[in-house]
Amino acid sequence: MSDKLRVGILGGTGMVGQRFITLLENHPWFEVVLVAASGRSAGKLYEEAVDGRWKMAVDMPEYVKKMTVYDMDKDFDEIVSKVDFVFCAVNMPKDEIKALEERYAKAEVPVVSNNSANRWTPDVPMVVPEINPEHLEVIESQKKRLGTTRGFICVKPNCSIQSYTPALNALKEFEPKLVVATTYQAISGAGKTFKEWPEMVENIIPYIGGEEEKSEKEPLRLWGKVENGQIVPATEPVITCQCIRVPVLDGHTAAVFVNFEKKPTKEQIIEKWRNFKGLPQELELPSAPKQFIQYIEEDNRPQVKLDVNYENGMGISLGRLREDSVFDYKFVGLSHNTLRGAAGGAVLIAELLKAQGYITKK
Repeated sequence: MSDKLRVGILGGTGMVGQRFITLLENHPWFEVVLVAASGRSAGKLYEEAVDGRWKMAVDMPEYVKKMTVYDMDKDFDEIVSKVDFVFCAVNMPKDEIKALEERYAKAEVPVVSNNSANRWTPDVPMVVPEINPEHLEVIESQKKRLGTTRGFICVKPNCSIQSYTPALNALKEFEPKLVVATTYQAISGAGKTFKEWPEMVENIIPYIGGEEEKSEKEPLRLWGKVENGQIVPATEPVITCQCIRVPVLDGHTAAVFVNFEKKPTKEQIIEKWRNFKGLPQELELPSAPKQFIQYIEEDNRPQVKLDVNYENGMGISLGRLREDSVFDYKFVGLSHNTLRGAAGGAVLIAELLKAQGYITKK
């Protein structure tokens, strides 16, 4: 029998679920043993359930094709009996997602979620492993609330913040106080391809529902403190955002302006970015980028076509750092929204949870 942890994917037929399936093929620590979805797909072989809807650039892995898709609700007991933990990437109303994730957690199944439903639950850690791994300590308080010994929920933040929050985090000692960011977001962030969304070809839509609020507030939760078993968000810097949908398949770009309490030199900023490391790098987790942040000197970088897959899509690319006439500095960031920003970020969280003993074999 394999000593890998047995993983279930809830919402495995959607775009992020498909990304989980490709990322977890031959993973050194995790083995996908089942895929679950809504009643529409349940009972079908996986390849039938996603027939005509496979959205990845790579072929569907052989290991998943003949798996029978479980019903997340009706097959609950069977799913719980077969997995050590689950990834959740379902497309449902928030209150239903919250109930679903809590149901699995209360059944002693840890849930690593790509969804936003529990991002503001005070004792649920929302983690970028390089930025705030210490927030995992609230899991013990959450377990007390849920009445569990091993079941809990841990979430990853929104994809929109990944292209600028790590850059600001690396500069924390200079105390960023005001940030203006405009994000130019890929259509895969909406779970779409150009074939499904032809009106996005040669088009820009200056609105993504709920995205600006997430982009302004979620970094402050990452930088918050753990107090009395809950996460209390930071109050600075003040962040204001605009989020724009652009005709790009994968990759969120951010144009960022920032003022500091203690203005650094350009050389200090670049040095901090290039030398930034977090716990995933120290622990050499399987999905961790060797170098989390790269700074590119060329004026026309970072570019989606050239840089979005930096470090297998798990690294952040920065460029165009320069002083500004209104703010202290401005720069451009780029992150892969379905890798670092979605499924890949969640896999990295699960690796950290395993490394720190929060997820174990049953």
